[in-house]
Amino acid sequence: MPRRRDATIRAALRPSVAAAVTVAARVAPAVILLAVAAWEIVVTRGAPGEVPDDAAWGQAAAAVRVDHRPGELIVFAPPWVDPVGRMHLGELIPPDMAGRLDAARYPVIWELSIRGARSPDTAGLRAVSSRSFGGVTVRRFEQAPAEVLADLVALAPKATVRGKRARGPTVELAEVGFAPHRCAQLVPQPGETVTLDFGRLTLGGSIAGGVGLADVFTRRDVRDPGRLALKVDGEVVAERRFGVDDGWVRFAAATTPGEHAVEVELEAVGKGARDRLICFAAEVRR
Repeated sequence: MPRRRDATIRAALRPSVAAAVTVAARVAPAVILLAVAAWEIVVTRGAPGEVPDDAAWGQAAAAVRVDHRPGELIVFAPPWVDPVGRMHLGELIPPDMAGRLDAARYPVIWELSIRGARSPDTAGLRAVSSRSFGGVTVRRFEQAPAEVLADLVALAPKATVRGKRARGPTVELAEVGFAPHRCAQLVPQPGETVTLDFGRLTLGGSIAGGVGLADVFTRRDVRDPGRLALKVDGEVVAERRFGVDDGWVRFAAATTPGEHAVEVELEAVGKGARDRLICFAAEVRR
């Protein structure tokens, strides 16, 4: 009898256990959603203290305008906050400054940052002043500016061109890596190399530059890379291969002061490499 009674009890419990499991399975997602919702509420309530509002940006921008002088660079950090910064101080950032090669030629740099971020343009520099406005930190930096002896972007349209090209060179303010870049743009024929011969230039101690593929739509449609080679007196002193996902790729070369022949080779790598909008900038510096 006891065994039959136990069997009867177990049989009666099976539907209850099954129902409990079913309920738990149905309730679990709801519990998870409630936990996620609670976490989002906490994060949202804390967000205003972490992300400066419009008033804070307005105060920071007003402080910069008081002491800012024409020709002084303004940068924002982290990079994704750049549109917000330009909304408040865009009139002080002309197109050539927005598309600059780097910050080396600017004697004064104003940095507006949030969440403790720093701009690569101020790396290694010490702030001469720093103030905070509701989460926006304004720092002012000073440096000895680089002396630019020649700008290859400005010289590109007058350079002697050798090789098969679809178009260019032209001077553009182009999108490369989802950021503006003032550059010389040229489109080689697929699989071809085009040489820009700048003739003899007076060189200092270095040439600094950057290169990449312009236009997100042609980058999306064609995945073939490009190549740049910088030559001085016929010898390659810097070379970069850059792909669709590489953005703006920097290069630099030490040079011997004096007059030297300078060339830039641009290649659309691959027989299918059509519409490679190769965009480069380079400065000869003392």
